[in-house]
Amino acid sequence: MHKMSEILIKNASVCDPAQGINCEPMDICIRDGKIVERVSGNAKVIDAVGKLTMAGGFDGHTHSAGKINVGRFINPNDARKNPVPGLSGQVARTEKTRAQVGYNTPNTYAIGYRYAKLGYTTICEAAIPLLAARHTHEEFKEIPILDKMGLSLFGSNWQVMEYIRDKEPEKLAAYIAWGLKASRGYGVKIVNPGGGEAWGWGRNVTGLYDPVPNFDVTPAEILIGLAEANERLRLPHSIHVHCNNLGKPGNYATTIETMKLFEKVKPSRDRQALHVTHVQFNAYAGTSWRDFETGAPMVADYVNGADHLTFDLGQVIFGPAVTMTADGPVEYANARMLHEKWSNQDIELEDASGVVPLFYSPKSFVNAVQWAIGLELALLVKDPWKIMFTTDSPNGGSFVNYPEAFTYLMSAKRRAEVISGFSKMALDRMVLPGIDRELDFYELAVMTRSTQSKMYSRPEKGNLKVGSDADIAIYDLLPGQVDPSTEYAKVKQAFSGAAYTLKGGEIVVKDGEIEATPKGKTYWVNAKVPKSIDAAMQKDIDRKFRKYYTVSKANYMVEDSYIQKPVEIDTEGVF
Repeated sequence: MHKMSEILIKNASVCDPAQGINCEPMDICIRDGKIVERVSGNAKVIDAVGKLTMAGGFDGHTHSAGKINVGRFINPNDARKNPVPGLSGQVARTEKTRAQVGYNTPNTYAIGYRYAKLGYTTICEAAIPLLAARHTHEEFKEIPILDKMGLSLFGSNWQVMEYIRDKEPEKLAAYIAWGLKASRGYGVKIVNPGGGEAWGWGRNVTGLYDPVPNFDVTPAEILIGLAEANERLRLPHSIHVHCNNLGKPGNYATTIETMKLFEKVKPSRDRQALHVTHVQFNAYAGTSWRDFETGAPMVADYVNGADHLTFDLGQVIFGPAVTMTADGPVEYANARMLHEKWSNQDIELEDASGVVPLFYSPKSFVNAVQWAIGLELALLVKDPWKIMFTTDSPNGGSFVNYPEAFTYLMSAKRRAEVISGFSKMALDRMVLPGIDRELDFYELAVMTRSTQSKMYSRPEKGNLKVGSDADIAIYDLLPGQVDPSTEYAKVKQAFSGAAYTLKGGEIVVKDGEIEATPKGKTYWVNAKVPKSIDAAMQKDIDRKFRKYYTVSKANYMVEDSYIQKPVEIDTEGVF
């Protein structure tokens, strides 16, 4: 970026729900990476006449660093094949880009390039084990263009469970603050609370009130304890929860029960008290896979009457996928049920994890219903501001399929084409064929940009307000002249390769091709706690390191040198 770099985007069809702007003709002025009110006559001009223009996309739940490496190792054929038409599994380096390989588990460079081509400029890695955070940040440094942040895992952590059991909320908050700093994390991630520890004994928890072995706490206590610590620290993001019983028929009841648990939690910021992730995998009805059916209507009915939560979809895409999660027991179950390759890890005192490649087939009634459930959630929940669009990449499918998934949301005709190939058994287990709602560009912008800005408390992201980052996506699509309901092929084509993507005011994509590869920023939270409480907590974890850990405390912290273009978010806890 040159000093006083200026760009004028003229005649754009701007869709910015944060300002209530619905595909209106506007100019956008950029100076030094920020959106401003006006620029000089020397500004570079981009003629975006009639082109759909949004803030850069923000994927708030993806797996792009860390355990994705296990997926690369366990599924080497992924580096060679690519089922997406027009996208090769192997792309040679050019003058502007490094070599690219992979589909569900692409290399770090491909992740940055492919998101940017879709018009995305920010991602959040959804699960960072504290112990493995250094390598996660090493990968962050190699993902070009995108701004990054990550959520640190706390849901089966020994120290967390001990503080909750012993009713020491101040020490718990201090430990969360230390854990975020140690991992350079942005927020608190909870996966199958208590289940990771139970899995160390070959067991799992079966619901919110099933005691965790050896700790005399329940998942409900872990959830509320961490939520209260989160709000005590005034963290920018609420707790981010992967519910118990993921992937099990009948789990919609646990999901609703978990959501209800937070009705009385008071957020310390203007955001939700709870974010529930990849709800498609937690919205199943039935008692077994034989009578498996959608639970989306029940979950949506509750969400429509609630105002304290947001959620993301975990939309399934037909074709190959790689499931990867800190939910170790569910991956064991997946591998045994599907007869697939399997990797599992026990992350010392912190959590468990697993990786299993699989294939979603429209000929499988279970997979067909899973595909439908994600769309049902998006279409049955009335307020798009409660929804973040994801595929839980690569669990439900690779993020490169987002444009295809957008057509499902915007076109009942396109959905009907897919549904026409389903079996009667599948059709009897879903409600999607009876839903005629079609999202418009405004609602799509909410789910892919605006919701993320609010739920992560990042007012400079996901919108085109004056003062915001000049992260902008321009698509070769003329709202009002293209009908997404019938011309869904044009919608998919436009979203698959942005006419322009700007990152921090720099053109990084033009006509669907990479133009520049600047380094992105890394956001992390430094939560301040009283020194006396921190000191008492440090004595407790010093004992843990001496007695149990295979690394020393000195080698545990992510050092400043690991963080690329850091953006430190300071918060002051209330004690």
